[in-house]
Amino acid sequence: MATVATKPMTAEEFYDWANRPENRDGCFELERGEIVEMSRPGKRHGLICGNISRVLGNFAVQHKKGYVCTNDTGVVVERDPDSVRGPDVLFFEDVDQIDLVDEKYGESPPLVAVEVLSPNDTTGKLIRRVREQLRFGVQQVWVLDPAARNVIIYQSGKEDVVVEEGEELTGGDALPDFRCLVAELFALPGK
Repeated sequence: MATVATKPMTAEEFYDWANRPENRDGCFELERGEIVEMSRPGKRHGLICGNISRVLGNFAVQHKKGYVCTNDTGVVVERDPDSVRGPDVLFFEDVDQIDLVDEKYGESPPLVAVEVLSPNDTTGKLIRRVREQLRFGVQQVWVLDPAARNVIIYQSGKEDVVVEEGEELTGGDALPDFRCLVAELFALPGK
């Protein structure tokens, strides 16, 4: 019996599919034209995402530039076949008015993409996601590790940098004036 090949889904088709009523409560990404179901993160993961969102959001307000996207905002990182990823937190400086922000999936790279490790993340899966984002043009990918309480900074053409809990995370060339204590990302606000 012959196997019938199906055409890989485009980012536009995936957006429509993911927003059908029966799929809205799911958590999906598009990987090279194929739908991949993701597990829902836990409460601690959400707290850490909230912390980095707050810190980056405060930075955007203080410097009057850029904006933060959260909740696994879809970004088209590859075309033909299409891949749509949803990093945990993104920092953009691509537009200066809310009406210019993509209504569907973004197609311009953020300056920084943040991934918070989940218990089911594997090293291979993580490195593949980081490489995709760097090829897409993201200047820095920050991987926050709740177990080790550190941040690994990935940049194209540079050595990976590990910033420990007692150290200061800086934005480097991507966000020159950004700084925060890594410990702040892994704590309850104000503690």
